[in-house]
Amino acid sequence: MNGILILSVVLLVAVFDAAIGCTHTHAAALTQIKSVGIGISSSGGCSNRANPKCTSLDKVRCNAIRCLKTLKTSSGCALTVTGGTETGHAGGTYSHGNGYKIDISLNACINSYITKSFAYIGKRGDGAAQYKASSGNLYAKEGNHWDITFTATC
Repeated sequence: MNGILILSVVLLVAVFDAAIGCTHTHAAALTQIKSVGIGISSSGGCSNRANPKCTSLDKVRCNAIRCLKTLKTSSGCALTVTGGTETGHAGGTYSHGNGYKIDISLNACINSYITKSFAYIGKRGDGAAQYKASSGNLYAKEGNHWDITFTATC
């Protein structure tokens, strides 16, 4: 019975976060991802959201961080964030700038996990192979990274 109550509370919190547009500061998001062993890399060695050479998690959606942590624990793979909410990405409703998208570097473990666990749904207009999780989250293999769109509640 306690397990059902805990699950209900977790789901309620996730739905509430999504409904109110919960976002993290860079520091809070960094604490969250590091707590499960997810790394972060920046070509500019910085986290300024206004600098396209930085990797920023400022104003990333709480749900995106929750989903990224779930990907880490479900896959058991090493994950490194290479793109977040910093300027320089394409716009749109479910964009990096609006906190829905996170880029992670490629590695054999995560490549295998995504391509074997999620449904291949074809290529995007830019040629990136796309995979869709049963949750609805999208994974696009763009050159040297996975471009992940977290729209489903995790």
